[in-house]
Amino acid sequence: EVLKQGGGLHNFMRWPNNLLTDSGGFQMVSLLKLAEITEEGVTFEHPKNGNRMLLTPEKSIESQNAIGADIMMALDDVVSSTCPDKQRVEEATHRTFRWIDRCISAHSRPTEQNLFGIVQGGLHEDLREISLKGMIERDLPGYA
Repeated sequence: EVLKQGGGLHNFMRWPNNLLTDSGGFQMVSLLKLAEITEEGVTFEHPKNGNRMLLTPEKSIESQNAIGADIMMALDDVVSSTCPDKQRVEEATHRTFRWIDRCISAHSRPTEQNLFGIVQGGLHEDLREISLKGMIERDLPGYA
């Protein structure tokens, strides 16, 4: 809310150069023991007080739109690159497609901010190919 009122992070910081923001998704890996991933999004539990917060693709994009980042990363279903469960990696790959579509729909400033899709698939080359192809089909300004 503060950043919205201040005209975005560029104005708030008096920073004329590019800004990149992350979706918050990496915390799915770093805080996995405190997170629950569902089709709706990821629910994080505060490690000290137990309060729960739901981060959805739409909420992630809304926050990044308000920040005013030049490059925004889409919320993706992140799994550790060393995850041995190919079925879980495949699930994350396909969920990420559904979430990127929701991110695209929620993106309110597509002519001013660049939404990047994130390629999934872990160490599985076949899943990475599927993921890359699916992201390219969405014709985004960039990919990570």
